[in-house]
Amino acid sequence: MSDRTTTGAVAVAGPLLLGVRHHGPGSARAVRAALDAARPAAVLIEGPPEGDALLPLAADPQMRPPVALLAHAVDDPGRAAFWPLAEFSPEWVALRWALAHDVPVRFIDLPATHSLALKEPVGDQPGEQPGEETAPAPGGEEATPRVDPIRVLAETAGYDDPERWWEDVVEHRSPAADAAADALAPFTALAEAMTALREAYGDGGHPRDAVREAYMRIQLRTARKEFGDGVAVVCGAWHVPALAARTTLAADRALLKGLPKVKAEMTWVPWTHRRLARHSGYGAGIDSPGWYGHLFGAADRPIERWMTKVAGLLREEDRFVSTAHVIEAVRLAETLAAMRGRPLAGLSETTDAVRAVMCEGSDVPLALIQDRLVVGETLGEVPDSAPAVPLQRDLTRSQRTLRLKPEALERELDLDLRKETDAARSRLLHRLRLLGIGWGEPAEGRGSTGTFRESWRLRWEPELHVRVAEAGVWGTTVATAATAKAESQALAATALSEVTALAEHCLLAGLPEALPVVMKALADRAALDADVGHLADALPALARSLRYGDVRSTDTAALAEVAAGLAERICVGLPPACTGLDADGAEALRRQVDGVHSAIGLLVAGATPAEAEAAPVEAGAGAGAGATPAGGLRDRWGAVLRKLAGRDTVAGIIRGRATRLLLDEGRLTEDEAARLMGLALSPGTPPTDAAAWIEGFVGGASGGGMLLVHDERLLSLVDAWLTGVPADTFTDVLPLLRRTFSAYEPGVRRTLGELVRRGPVPEGARNDGTDHAYPGFGPGLDADRADAVEPVLHLLLGRTPVPVEATA
Repeated sequence: MSDRTTTGAVAVAGPLLLGVRHHGPGSARAVRAALDAARPAAVLIEGPPEGDALLPLAADPQMRPPVALLAHAVDDPGRAAFWPLAEFSPEWVALRWALAHDVPVRFIDLPATHSLALKEPVGDQPGEQPGEETAPAPGGEEATPRVDPIRVLAETAGYDDPERWWEDVVEHRSPAADAAADALAPFTALAEAMTALREAYGDGGHPRDAVREAYMRIQLRTARKEFGDGVAVVCGAWHVPALAARTTLAADRALLKGLPKVKAEMTWVPWTHRRLARHSGYGAGIDSPGWYGHLFGAADRPIERWMTKVAGLLREEDRFVSTAHVIEAVRLAETLAAMRGRPLAGLSETTDAVRAVMCEGSDVPLALIQDRLVVGETLGEVPDSAPAVPLQRDLTRSQRTLRLKPEALERELDLDLRKETDAARSRLLHRLRLLGIGWGEPAEGRGSTGTFRESWRLRWEPELHVRVAEAGVWGTTVATAATAKAESQALAATALSEVTALAEHCLLAGLPEALPVVMKALADRAALDADVGHLADALPALARSLRYGDVRSTDTAALAEVAAGLAERICVGLPPACTGLDADGAEALRRQVDGVHSAIGLLVAGATPAEAEAAPVEAGAGAGAGATPAGGLRDRWGAVLRKLAGRDTVAGIIRGRATRLLLDEGRLTEDEAARLMGLALSPGTPPTDAAAWIEGFVGGASGGGMLLVHDERLLSLVDAWLTGVPADTFTDVLPLLRRTFSAYEPGVRRTLGELVRRGPVPEGARNDGTDHAYPGFGPGLDADRADAVEPVLHLLLGRTPVPVEATA
């Protein structure tokens, strides 16, 4: 299919050539009228001939457009292409007409076995169609600029918007007028325009169209020999002049000689209105598939019915829209159409009317209408009898068993892993992610953050059928395919973090058969990897995985042994690794320290009481042998943090973070923390090092802002240091400070600013008995202003104020 088409036909002594615009409701109605009038002996449609065996499925009651023919190379499923069809596609209307009237119907375009071999795989651009290449013409010649026939004809008619011209000429034609006129008249008239365009522009910048058209002419000759001249051809109007041209069979065969081939398979798959939209990258896309679907399906009063749909959508979003709004919007749309000289109110008129009447001039609700109705989220359906790879059939069975219906509209799914069905849903989604089938993506949950809760964001895209076909090489079921791929990735992984992430995926996906292979690879990589950074990157995933056994009934004993060994090796090697770092290296290691700290917290939290009370063992244990028990590991890590916090050779940002972690754990008193901050911010420390220490101590989203709000000594130390930074070095530390404090909540920044504005309390005023609202800063509470608020509070609470004498 091509986006180079409009509506047109050519009346020749022979077959009836009906040129159409793909996905045009006006073209679809015109094709149906022409077929009813001509009653052809056979119908030929532009499409891959491999799909002929699948055509009877279009009559199945379970087949609901939009759908698409999917062709993919057997040896390379990622090399694929789609031929989408909507309810308002002329090809779909012709196909259903032929099946309903028991008329032979065939596809006559270039076979997919050639079209897939002629171009690069389009798995990442599923809307792209065979024959829409962007490469130069064969022979190295520069390709002619591509021609958009609709745009050329619209400009010739004086229109600046091709879509508006198309609606006025075709989509908004009166059905009554069409019934009274010759059914072939619109095809004949516009076919002449296509002939003139082909004479002026040649192939229009599509050199491979000559090959496709040669094949279609050969198929047309074959059909005429079989059925005579009573054959109707439904194809893109751009191709009509080429099909009507007189050529020899030898010349057409010469164009097809030597074409490359691949073995291809084809099936029907569901499609979506969104994927029919031009913005999705589909070459033959339209701007408003939802609107076109409405025009095609509305038996009468299309504008009234459209405004009713809009009102229903806005009401679902809790916007007040009454029947009067609908009536007024219809009147305004019809008035705008009359003023603009249009035969019927089009999408621009209805949009303007909805904006003015129902949206009160706002474009915000209009964006919702554009997304949900103008484009639309309709997802088609195909019957179970359609061919599919075994993996697709197993996935379909799982979706039905777990009541997880694929939907085009994005939705949130919250799972409680303590429930059997939800746990099975989680395993399925994780297995699909491991296979590269991104139906669901993990999302931040709205409820509990415990390990028994999961939240997913689900959205089914048509190209996922290609991903399923690609994953079919790993197995015939989702479970076996995910297991095989996990084992293969474990053997091929070169980094320790890759294997630990894979182990986490296997536990989440419930793949016990893959775990032995993954655990062996994990132990091997952990024993050989001496880089502390790699070990630190790997430990968090292992620690998270250990918690899954609580709700997933997974045996994680082997994983716990490896994790404890990694933690011990990190404790031994981390202090030396934190010296001699540049700014980027220090920041990266600071993030790793945070990750290790959280991981050790998870390891300790998941330990048994006996393990938690166990004493630490000697350092130096390797992965999987003599690992430190949980209680000893916690003490061991605390000792490492103390080393990092007290060594001047350690980067400032890491020393600051170690101090903060010790303070949060209660392993450091407030006096000790203030002493370490005083040392870090002393005049002898370079300003950039001091700023890095501050960033490590109070930076990020770790609550450092509230720590400064409530601890007068720490805030005083930071304030005194900052005011004492020399002017010539202040610009060097400003980016670090801005990055540190910009992460605070707005309320925290505002409070800190107010405290600093008031300034520190003089030493003599600290013991004067005054109640200071903010310890260490400001003049304290203004009693007169506070008393003035009290009567208002009593009034709001509905209470009678108590006289001061009564409380004496």
